[in-house]
Amino acid sequence: MKLFPDDLLYSREHVWVRVDGDLATIGITDHAQEKLGEILMLDLPEVDSYVEKDEPFGSIESAKAVVELISPVSGVIISVNEDITDDIGIINSDPHDTGWMIIVEMDDLEELNDLLDTRGYQDFVIREAEVD
Repeated sequence: MKLFPDDLLYSREHVWVRVDGDLATIGITDHAQEKLGEILMLDLPEVDSYVEKDEPFGSIESAKAVVELISPVSGVIISVNEDITDDIGIINSDPHDTGWMIIVEMDDLEELNDLLDTRGYQDFVIREAEVD
């Protein structure tokens, strides 16, 4: 069984969110990194840039695909994980903790209502696998 930490919220684009007040730490799910395989390149935005909910905030490239990273929330990026730019393998080995990508100061906490809890995301992944 895949790892779906209970303290996270999940988007249908396989991005997780850890909420702390109005701050959202964002990364890709274990499921996403597993489907992508070995990650080769990551393109993330600059600190102080603005991300819009449901719009790309960067892209990730693996041997299998290049995919856009879709932001689950809107706001200003206050931090970018420099550790993963130095060691991109962290995303594969620890996607839900040290493999975080950006921290966003959210504009609208209501946007979190569109995200899935652990059970909802598990069900979504199962349904998606049945379609594949």
